[in-house]
Amino acid sequence: MQQKGAIQIIEWEDLDKRKFYSLGVFMTLTTRATVYPASVIRTRLQVQKGKSLYSGTFDAFCKILRAEGVRGLYRGFMVNTLTLIAGQGYITTYELVRKYVNQYSPSNTVKSVVAGGMASLVAQTITVPIDIVSQHLMMQGQGEHLTRFKAKPKVGLATRKHKLSFGQSRDITVQIFSADGFRGFYRGYVASLLTYIPNSALWWPFYHFYAEQLSLLAPSECPHLILQAVAGPMAAVTASTITNPMDVVRARVQVNSDNPQLCVTLKLKAVSQVLCIHELFKTLPPRAVCKNTNMHLSVIQIKWILRCQLISAWSL
Repeated sequence: MQQKGAIQIIEWEDLDKRKFYSLGVFMTLTTRATVYPASVIRTRLQVQKGKSLYSGTFDAFCKILRAEGVRGLYRGFMVNTLTLIAGQGYITTYELVRKYVNQYSPSNTVKSVVAGGMASLVAQTITVPIDIVSQHLMMQGQGEHLTRFKAKPKVGLATRKHKLSFGQSRDITVQIFSADGFRGFYRGYVASLLTYIPNSALWWPFYHFYAEQLSLLAPSECPHLILQAVAGPMAAVTASTITNPMDVVRARVQVNSDNPQLCVTLKLKAVSQVLCIHELFKTLPPRAVCKNTNMHLSVIQIKWILRCQLISAWSL
């Protein structure tokens, strides 16, 4: 029988690293493919001015599907899959930092906050250049007039005008480098850090807190994996609500800032808009789905791999 309130914490030394990295990439890719349409919708809602394109999440989904088809919901997906490297780096950094901090503090909250923040710093350093390109690709189609860079139309290939290809990615990449140089791929980097470091540092403590509280409330025979699966979305909503305004700032600076001098103005405008409760929650649902589901399922991934290890050990 499982002890109420005692949620097992999986540490780095408990993991089978080979299974973690081999199965982890496959599971993360599957998850990314599932939630990617929410990421496209989130980006367009954040970048649009007022309700110039869509009135909300469901309206955006219907209009994109009707005007651009399923492919419209997966614009930039192939480029975005490169962030799988950052995902594995995130979990690795998180676990290693937790192990290091454990030498100085046994507090699970302290370990989670420090490790979550450091893991996000590493992940964003890898992810931001990829996000810059993929976000511009997401805005192609109905939202292309809101972005600085546009994929060049393929002359004589009318039947393939909506095809998502690395040719479009190359066009966007070349335009960014020509306009801004290498620094263009790190536009909004500070805004990304101010969004995702707090988000990550908040998600893990809230996740452990909710898991422990649910364990106290649930029947003793309830599997911990179920409690953790419920605690993940609860922590995701909490962290996303707190950090959502800065995420809107990040998206607008990265996608439609014409020059670095306008970044401060854009930030101030974005902040003034998201202070409105309606604007805040308009982009919250898709963000909570696409950003935090990845972290939530990464935790489930670790638990599942560990459980496979235990079952294999018992069968010997």
